[in-house]
Amino acid sequence: KTLTARGNLADSYRQAGRTAEAITIEEPLVADMERLLGAEHPNTLGAWGILAASYWQAGRTEEAIAIEERVVADRKRLQGAEHPDTLAARGNLAASYRQAGRTEEAINLLERVVADRERLLDGEHPDTLTARAVLSRWQSPDNGSDQPSR
Repeated sequence: KTLTARGNLADSYRQAGRTAEAITIEEPLVADMERLLGAEHPNTLGAWGILAASYWQAGRTEEAIAIEERVVADRKRLQGAEHPDTLAARGNLAASYRQAGRTEEAINLLERVVADRERLLDGEHPDTLTARAVLSRWQSPDNGSDQPSR
């Protein structure tokens, strides 16, 4: 419960734009979760993803990408390529690629996420609709800046 409360506090800080404060909670939280739950526990992977989101929000994109690439690989290995958490992690990685100026990689990755969501969930599922809308904006000439699922 303490780990969850710390994570919720950090999330509240991040959502309020107090990213630096969120990170000061999230970094030791991830270490504690690895120690207590193990590096491969789904909650630990989730905590890493949240830390990456805070890094992304703070403009620490390369650090976010490094974490997200590892989270995607771990989730795929542990939960499978079609697990909803794996799909969300891939969408978050796509957003970081885009923020880093790796637009073609971002679009290619998000296209695969959309295709997988359409196949696994259906075309009208809210996650599918969100990912498809973001992809459409990314592909438009004005290059919208939306992110898929943070």
